Amino acid sequence: MTDVLVLVDHTDGELKNTTAELLTAARAFGTPAAVVVGKPGTAESFAETLAKYGAGEILAAESDEAGKHLITPEVNVLVGLASERQVPVLVAASAAGKEIAGRVAALTGSGVLSDVVEIKDDRSAVYSIFGGEFIVEGAGYGASPAYSLRPGSVDPVENAASPSVTAVEFPAADETSVEIVSFTPAEGGDRPELTEAKIVVSGGRGVASAEGFADVVEPMADALGAAVGASRAAVDADYYPGQFQVGQTGKTVSPDLYVALGISGAIQHKAGMQTSKTVVAVNKDEEAPIFEIADFGVVGDLFKVAPQATEEIKKA
Repeated sequence: MTDVLVLVDHTDGELKNTTAELLTAARAFGTPAAVVVGKPGTAESFAETLAKYGAGEILAAESDEAGKHLITPEVNVLVGLASERQVPVLVAASAAGKEIAGRVAALTGSGVLSDVVEIKDDRSAVYSIFGGEFIVEGAGYGASPAYSLRPGSVDPVENAASPSVTAVEFPAADETSVEIVSFTPAEGGDRPELTEAKIVVSGGRGVASAEGFADVVEPMADALGAAVGASRAAVDADYYPGQFQVGQTGKTVSPDLYVALGISGAIQHKAGMQTSKTVVAVNKDEEAPIFEIADFGVVGDLFKVAPQATEEIKKA
C-alpha cells in the first residue's frame, strides 16, 4: 500500500540528487510511490535508483508531450493520484516544486508546508517561517497535504525495494496550460548545481565588484569543488548573475559547508542558507549578523583572508 506520493525530480532525463532525499524523507509516512512525469521510457531508466531508495511503487505518466507545458502536467497527475489515494504529496523545494505543491494543495483542499527540513511519522514537519527567523513544527491539514522538502536537508539512506512500474494517464493539455515555445538553458559551467551542491561559497556586497567574485570567490569555490552563490545585494549591484542568488527571494541551499564572504547576514539571506550544516563567515564588521549563525567566523579583510585560505586548500 502506498502511503505518500513523491514527485521524482529530474531534468532532461537526468535524475537529480534531491530524489534520493525525497524518498528517504517520505519513508517517515510509510511506503512511498515515486511519480515520474516525463518522456516515454523515463521511469524505466530511473527504476533501479528509485528502488534503491525505497520506492514501493513507480507511477509513470509518460508522453511525447512531456516538457511542452509548464508545471500543469505534474500538478494534474499529482492531484488525480492524491484525490484517488488520499495520501500526502512530497516534492523538492525548488521554484517549480513550491509552485506545484501550492497548486496541488489548493486543488485537493489540503494544506501546504514549504521548505521543510524534517518530516515526522505523525505527518508533522519542521520548517522555517518569517524569513527564516524561526524554526517551527507544524502539520498540514486535509487528506493530501503537500510538503516541499529543502534540498540538502536530509541525508539519503538506501532502503532496497522491488517496485513495479505502473502506467498512469498523462493529462491532456487544456486552454489554461502555459505552453513552452522555446527556452535557452542557463550556463552553469563545470561547477555543481547550486541547490544540490555539498559546498557553497557565496559572496556579498563586501566583495565589491564582479572582479572580486572572479578573483576571490570563484577561486575558493573551485579549490573546494563548490558551487558559487551570491547575496541579493551582490546581485542587485551586478556583481554576479541573479540565477546564483541565495536567500528568501533567491534559491534555498542546505550544503554541508557554506562559506560567506563579505555577507552581512540579513534575515532574507539567512532564510536561504541557515540550515547549512556548517557555516564559515568572513567579514570585516564584527557586529555583522552572519556571525550569529556562523560555526566559524573570521573578522578581517576578505581580500586577504580568502586568498590565503584558498592557497592552503590547494595544498591539502
